[in-house]
Amino acid sequence: MATPPSAAAFLKALKDEGLTVVEVGDWRTHNRNQKGPWGPVHGVMVHHTVSKGTARTVEICRDGYSGLPGPLCHGVIAKDGRVHLVGYGRANHAGLGDDDVLRAVIDERALPADNETSTDGNRHFFGFECENLGDGKDPWPAVQLEAIEKAAAAVCRLMGWDAPSIIGHREWQPGKVDPRGFEMSDLRTQLHARLGGKAPSKPTPAPPTAPVVDLSQLVAAARSNPKASGTPVTYAGVRTVEAALVDAGLLSKTYSDGHYGSSTVSAYAAWQRSKAGGGYRGKDADGIPGRTSLTALGRAHGFTVKD
Repeated sequence: MATPPSAAAFLKALKDEGLTVVEVGDWRTHNRNQKGPWGPVHGVMVHHTVSKGTARTVEICRDGYSGLPGPLCHGVIAKDGRVHLVGYGRANHAGLGDDDVLRAVIDERALPADNETSTDGNRHFFGFECENLGDGKDPWPAVQLEAIEKAAAAVCRLMGWDAPSIIGHREWQPGKVDPRGFEMSDLRTQLHARLGGKAPSKPTPAPPTAPVVDLSQLVAAARSNPKASGTPVTYAGVRTVEAALVDAGLLSKTYSDGHYGSSTVSAYAAWQRSKAGGGYRGKDADGIPGRTSLTALGRAHGFTVKD
């Protein structure tokens, strides 16, 4: 699932993971969506804030600053482990990054070195800013590191992802150093274990909808022009039936052109005469589709029929 979930689902996922969540103002509708789309989303990006003090950090991440309007992330993970939600939707947190890195995140494989700024990361990532000066000296309390892991796990469970979907800003955009003070590889290892040591089940895609052939429109197409070939008729169901006749070995691909010409008539007549097609004879096997023979063809070759 790459479509962003609702704000309510995001909030529930964080709470279900055992996090203490602080909802800041109108966070559910505070975003930069007017500047471009958010989604499809493919991963979670972790940052440090280069700031001190939770209240001020949350304010900056919500409102932004001159030249970079907020929100600057979706959630701020404070030193005490609380997650302050400041926005939901497109946020100014990731900037431009490496398209090869994005493909690796989507494939959930090892990341290549980031050496390009060609792809809009604000569109494709959730973002968590973590309260830290980012100088390599400011400590990362255990409760905060656990909260980062839980926040990442919450999104992974919600989206059907595993640990390779979590990256640091420094792994996305050349020149960035955040988050500084812990290893992203360690976070991914711990996250993988939290998720049960295996990738969560990804949503099962809906099976493709079987094509529907309208019998009356097909009959009209069959009676319209019995030439061998010509301009395709406007009814798309002809191509569906021709493809089935090709699969059945009754029609050459040469004449599978969306035109119910004489070759298609002959092929369909052969289907009608076959045992599977009804075993018709004489005028009942004239190549003009009937309900029984067409239903049998659809059952054998993956389409349904309506009158």
